[in-house]
Order: sequence, then structure tokens, then C-alpha cells
Amino acid sequence: MDLSSLLHQLTLPPSSSSSSSSSSSSSSLPEKPRPPQLPPPITEVLARLQEKLIGAEDEKASDVLIGQAEQLFRTADPDWLFCPDPANQAALVAMASALIGRGCSLLQVAPWRSPASRQAAAGLQGALLRAGRWRDPAHFLMGDEEEGEGASRGMLGGVLDVLQPQLNKDTWQRSEAVKFVFSSTLLQVSRPALSPHLPRLLPPALLLSDHYRPENCMLGVRCVHHIVLNMPAAELRQYNRAEVLYQALYKHLYTTEASVIQLVLSCLLDLLLVLEKPPASLAPARPPRKPCRHDDVLRLLLTHMEAESKVALRRVYAAALPLYIDRMGVAVCRHLRRVERVLLGYLEVGDPPDETSRLAALTALQRTVEAAWPRMAGRVCVLLRCLLRLLLDVSSDCEPTAAARQQLMEQSRVCVALLDRCAHTQLQVHTHSCRYTHTPHTHKSVTNDLNIRKKLVKSFKEI
Repeated sequence: MDLSSLLHQLTLPPSSSSSSSSSSSSSSLPEKPRPPQLPPPITEVLARLQEKLIGAEDEKASDVLIGQAEQLFRTADPDWLFCPDPANQAALVAMASALIGRGCSLLQVAPWRSPASRQAAAGLQGALLRAGRWRDPAHFLMGDEEEGEGASRGMLGGVLDVLQPQLNKDTWQRSEAVKFVFSSTLLQVSRPALSPHLPRLLPPALLLSDHYRPENCMLGVRCVHHIVLNMPAAELRQYNRAEVLYQALYKHLYTTEASVIQLVLSCLLDLLLVLEKPPASLAPARPPRKPCRHDDVLRLLLTHMEAESKVALRRVYAAALPLYIDRMGVAVCRHLRRVERVLLGYLEVGDPPDETSRLAALTALQRTVEAAWPRMAGRVCVLLRCLLRLLLDVSSDCEPTAAARQQLMEQSRVCVALLDRCAHTQLQVHTHSCRYTHTPHTHKSVTNDLNIRKKLVKSFKEI
């Protein structure tokens, strides 16, 4: 399909170089060859196309317009599309931003999007990028890293100009596409291109993260996490921005959505590095280390872990605990009693078939013993008893998979070896004392307890 047909479908007929007055006055003169009809200014075409895209009634009409736009960018002359006129350049940025954003929203997997619409959006996005000689959407947004003659300038500012009116607290919920356009745009921009636009990116990200719907909250937390990872720490601490982000994320630790908690704990782990030095990296000093935000997050995490009964949340908490213990280092001694209580509870309860919670708890136990080994000598007996019970459960339970059983045995062996070092190779004595901790009151329970002890000793010898 040629350009004139496309313009006709958009109700924009090509314009003639001669005016209507001159044509009427020269009607009596002999006919001359008509000059070739020129296409209308690109600004008119882009404005008309944008109006039609915004006013599309249904998905079918939107798909037709997307196909027409794709054909337009494939067949049009690049010199006409990218005219050096500043007005045309501004219109092109606005239209390209709208089309890229429209494509990003249609590429999302959602109940109201069909495979055909996603395929059409991908084709439109590719045609637009090829017409502008951009490598990918990230190149379109950030431009070339090296400035100079012929270098491409990033158009992130133009995209934000288009999105900004729709991203305030009163208007962003009117269109489902706006949040996808914003998040897709933000997640494709990395440092250093992100830094100049931080004041315009941070408020919408916080607005999304503060929403009551889990999917919007998760989208906002992902955006905040991307900002934290791609911004210099000094700029985040400027104007107390990092503290605002910390307070906004900390309150999400009280939610009961496992997917939200998982993202928040991961984001907080990186944000805390911006706010303060990790306790594990601090050299011994006098006076002793003061409690910090790491302690606050770990304390709240342990509180939730003790009382949690939902399997999904237990898995999320257990997976995050080793990372926070690593970050705390020897300062975990401030929480050692609660950490021990939590780990014992998680090791006693199975999580078949993959035993995710137990494996994470064993990893956390290893990190705790390695970090707080001077304080572990008095806890060897309790921890060893729990590990031996775990080995007995694993050897007699058929629900865990073979791979999970092997991992549990291997990690239990590592934990026992670490405890043996903390006990100064006196583990056999502790094992003997563990056998007679609970005294049965009936003959039947005595017999059962003896059988259990035999299996425990056998499991211990296998380690």
C-alpha cells in the first residue's frame, strides 16, 4: 500500500502546491502539467493518527489503526518523517512516545489483550524504531551514550511530557494503559540517563506502590527498586528521598500478600545500603554498634515469621532471612534468641514436596552459626536435637522429592559440622546428652523413644 492510500484512509488527502485562487484565475489558460501532489505536514498526520488511537472504540478498531501506522512508518520517506523543523521534531517525539507507549500497553499479557493485538503492537513498535533508526526501545529513550555529531538524543523527556498529565493521583486510574506505559518506560532506562528525570519519575512510582490493589502495588515497588538500583546513592539521599522511600516500603511489611512482601524485602535490602553502612562491614568499635534500620527490618521480619501459618508467606520469609543475616553479620547476636526460636519452628514443620522453607531455614542456620559462632556453644544441644529430628523425619517421610531429601541431608551435615566446631569437637558428648532430654512416663512411650533414639544415632552416623 502506497503513502497516498494510507493518507486517504486517515482522511488526510495529499496537498497540492498550487492555491485555489490561482487555479480559478487560470481556468481559461491552456492546461499545464499539474505538479506532483505533496503529502501534508507530518504534524497533521501524527496528530490525526494520535486522535484516532485515543478514540478507538474497541480492540478491533485499535488493531486496524495500529496496522495503518505500521504501514505508514514502513513506506514513508525518512526525510519527510524526520524533517529538521523543530515543530515537526516536537510532534514526532509526542507521537512516537504515544505509539511506543501504546505498543507497550498492548504487549502486556492481560485478559483484555488478544495474541493478535500483541502481535500488531510488536509490529508497530518495530516499524517505528526502524523508521527512526533506533536499535530498540531503550535506545529510543536514552539515545547514544557518547555525545557528538550524528549521535541520537534520548526522548525520555518527550515521553514523560506526554505521560505527565495522566500520572497524577486523580487521573492515573482512568486508563489501565497508563501504568503499563510508565512502568515499561522506566524499566528500560538505566543510569546515567535516569538521573536527570528523577523528580518526574519518583512520584508516579510511589503513587503506584501506595495503591491498595496488589498488582498496582507490585508494579510500583518494581519501579522503586529499579530507581534505587540505577541512581547514585548521593542523589537518593539528597532532599531525604531515600528516607521517604524507606518509610513507604517499610509499611508494606505489614501486608499479607506474599508476592508484595517478596518484592518489598528485596527492594529494602538494596535501599538500606543507600541509607547506612551494613552492620557486617563495620569494624569493632567502642562504644558498641548502635541499632539501625537493618535491626528494625530484621526484628519485624522475625516477628512475622514466628506467628505466620500461611505456606506462601512462610516460604517468602524463609528465603529472605539468610540475606538479612548475611547483611547483619556478627550484629545478629542482638537477635540471636529470636532467630533460634524461629529457625527451630521452621525446621520442625515440613514443606513438601520441595521443602523450600526447611532448606532456607538450614541456610539461615549456617549463616547464623558462621556469624555468631562465639555465642553458639551454649546452643549446640538444642540445635543438634532439632537437626537429628529433621533427619529422622526426612528418612521416614515419603512426601519430599529425592532431590529435596538429598539437599536436606547435605545441608544438615554442614550444620552439624559447624556446630561441632563451635562445641570444640565435643559433639559426641552433646549427642549423648540429647538422647535423655525428654523422659517418658509410660512403658510404651519408653519403647518408642528407644527406637527413635536408635534411628537418630544411625542418621547421625550417616552424616
